[in-house]
Formats: sequence, structure tokens, C-alpha cells
Amino acid sequence: MAWSNSKLFRQTLADILGNAAAIDMSGASVDTFKAALYDNDITPDNDVSAANTAYNAGQWASAGNEVFEAAQWAQGGVALASPAINVSVADVVYWDATDTASGSAFDGAAIFGCLVYDDTIASPIADQGICYLYFGNASGYSVVNGTFTVVWHANGIIRFTL
Repeated sequence: MAWSNSKLFRQTLADILGNAAAIDMSGASVDTFKAALYDNDITPDNDVSAANTAYNAGQWASAGNEVFEAAQWAQGGVALASPAINVSVADVVYWDATDTASGSAFDGAAIFGCLVYDDTIASPIADQGICYLYFGNASGYSVVNGTFTVVWHANGIIRFTL
């Protein structure tokens, strides 16, 4: 089935709301979040257990599925800059970050989406996934000796309308 949409992991939201995962998404002591790139050999599922949302576990195992290049887009992903919660729009809460870019000489092929995960917490799951994002191109994206940039949507990485 492969990539078809973008989703927040159900179990991660339950862990945050149930105070099982102390994920700090904004503020002075914000956690380190990373975006790891993946090809089309996986079928993301937002209903998996917390353990299977984690980077390098389940679908998100780096061997054979992750797209990376040393010193350009690191294995394990690139850190999100300036992640923050925003409540400036009435009835909306969203989490966003600065667009995330590779080095200027990245070679990557068949990039279909990314896993956004918390690289700070170790409990209840180390490297717990927050969400996965499909880039929307049925053929994937590629770059040769250039910069690959994930441009986060203007509505944020995650958005709740209340």
C-alpha cells in the first residue's frame, strides 16, 4: 500500500495527554525533534503501538528504507529548528518549525515522506514518533548534488481546530 497520507500517531497523542510521555514541544527547554526521510518501501500506520512509532523500529527501521547521506541529511534525520506551539489563531492550536534543509550537496532518490520524532525522551519509548508526513508525490522526490528542503505546511506540522 505504501505512503498515502500524513498522520499523527494515535498512541503518541494518548501518551502526551495521559502524561506517560513528557514531550516538551515548545519553550525554553524544548526537546530535540528530528525528521528522517524514507522511501516507498514502507506502509506508515498511525494506529501502531508506541514502540512501533519510534525511529529505527518497526516500519521506521533505517536499514534499506531510510534515505540519508553523511554530512548532508544525516542517518537518523535532521533536527527541526525552532519548534513551537502557536495559538495565535482563534480556535486553533498548531505545532510548527522552521523549514528543514539538507546540506548543499545532497544526493537522495525516491523520497516519499518523513518521520518526525522526539530524539530527547527515553520513556516510555526512546525516539518516539510524533507523526509521519507524506510529501504527496506518487513518484517521490529526488535531488542530485543539491539541497533538499522539507517545507512545513503554512498550517503547521500538526494542527488542531477546536
